[in-house]
Amino acid sequence: MKILAVIPARAGSKGIPNKNIRIIGGHPLIYYSIKNALNSEMITDVIVSTDSPEVRIIAEQMGARVRWRDSFLCGDSITLDSVIFDAVPEEDWSYIVTMQPTSPTLSVLTLDEAIKYTIKNDLDTVISAINAPRLSWREKDGKKIPNYTERLNRQYLPSCYVETGAFVVSKATVVTPNTRIGNKVDVYEVPQDESLDVDTFEDLRSVAAILERQKVAIYVNGNNKRGIGHIYRALEIADEFYVKPDIYYDINQTDSKVFGKTTHNLIAVNGIAELFDKCKEKKYTVFINDILTTSIDYMIGLRSVLPNAKIVNFEDDGEGIIKADLVFNALFHENEYSQVYAGEKYYISGKTFMFYEPITIKDKVEKVFVSFGGADPQNYSDRILNMLIKPEYKKFHFVVVLGRAKNNVDALLKYNKYDNIDVLFDVTNMPELMSGCDIGITSRGRTGYELAILGIPSISMAQNQREEKHGFVCNENGFTYIGLNPADEIIESNLKMYLSMSKESRTRFHEKLLSHDLRGGRKRVMGLINSL
Repeated sequence: MKILAVIPARAGSKGIPNKNIRIIGGHPLIYYSIKNALNSEMITDVIVSTDSPEVRIIAEQMGARVRWRDSFLCGDSITLDSVIFDAVPEEDWSYIVTMQPTSPTLSVLTLDEAIKYTIKNDLDTVISAINAPRLSWREKDGKKIPNYTERLNRQYLPSCYVETGAFVVSKATVVTPNTRIGNKVDVYEVPQDESLDVDTFEDLRSVAAILERQKVAIYVNGNNKRGIGHIYRALEIADEFYVKPDIYYDINQTDSKVFGKTTHNLIAVNGIAELFDKCKEKKYTVFINDILTTSIDYMIGLRSVLPNAKIVNFEDDGEGIIKADLVFNALFHENEYSQVYAGEKYYISGKTFMFYEPITIKDKVEKVFVSFGGADPQNYSDRILNMLIKPEYKKFHFVVVLGRAKNNVDALLKYNKYDNIDVLFDVTNMPELMSGCDIGITSRGRTGYELAILGIPSISMAQNQREEKHGFVCNENGFTYIGLNPADEIIESNLKMYLSMSKESRTRFHEKLLSHDLRGGRKRVMGLINSL
């Protein structure tokens, strides 16, 4: 069986000049249809009909035959039927497949399945289409009337097939100068992202987005020792791409519950070997690590399975950073490598914090926010709650938030029996809770940045030696930092100082906290990732 693909591609294009030879996704637009035709397991011959010297060069370089189109077949009024008929050699063809150069997102698999469908069902003609049911209207006798009898949600509407122009498969016997449509006609449904037909500049932009689409993976771990701010950040980053990233985590280090109720693709792996095996299959273009510290061996191994991927590491102070394309360390300020971007300028705020304005400093402190991230390994929450039950704190209200990875939650929730204490677990409205408070108490991680975004004067203490290195949450930036595991008397004395602090002093802290552009970090980070 001989099947010929004819690709019509004239030089003139008034809407988009040089449309067929514009470089999209690294190749001329016409490259994609020629490539599909040449790679098809069903198509035996490929001819490009053109009056463009550039198109002829592209086609011949790729191995397709060229039919030079006479000028009388290049006018705007000439039908495509006559152009296709002119390009078909006088040979014994079974089927003629018209393939438009303006449908670059079509896959060869879809093309072949459509040809097989035509042959199997002995059809004269099959046209590419998408199923796009809509509540539509038509005009009749000067009036607009609906094309439906009942208003239904889209998924319940009857099928409505719209031609895409990607291909027309015809029996050779029905192809004439006037038609390629026989008596037995059907449509073949193509996927939505393979249906684009380039007719406008907006179409061109959409096609470029698909052809240049990233394939993204994120590897993240979080637990009560390393904290789960990494998990929060990974989910925020995942939302910034125009694709749905695969998010990997190691079951030996991370409980899936810490991801909350996300609809992102979560993939559990049992160790690095399994991670590498899966990455090798997927061939990601961007791979993000948010696992604290990477080693040289890990990065070399990752490079070996993803040789063409751009690798981005977050909060990494390991030796593996020298093998990364980009590193963000928002919690640190030291930077000795050109690919490392350090400091609060690269902090990624939670989306919901962007919706809240900074607090207004009141005359007196009334409400206190207390939270130590997802895990609180030093049990600061426990220690502070034990202080707050004293009579001297009854005139203040305390909101204590426990994170997803906190131990002994049930025991701490019992403090809710006190009228002035609210103990909450795994909340979703963190900025709302914070913005109702006058001062805060926290550790040196993500929560410190969140309090700073809202301009809330805060006391801070480190959870571990790593947090002692975090640079932003410090006295110079508007916090009162009291070190790693300070004694209860130090914590309480600072709490008392803040509870009695004047409006003027709290305002100075407030202004210093707001002097940092923490809201712009997301844009800066994604700009650098997308520029790789």
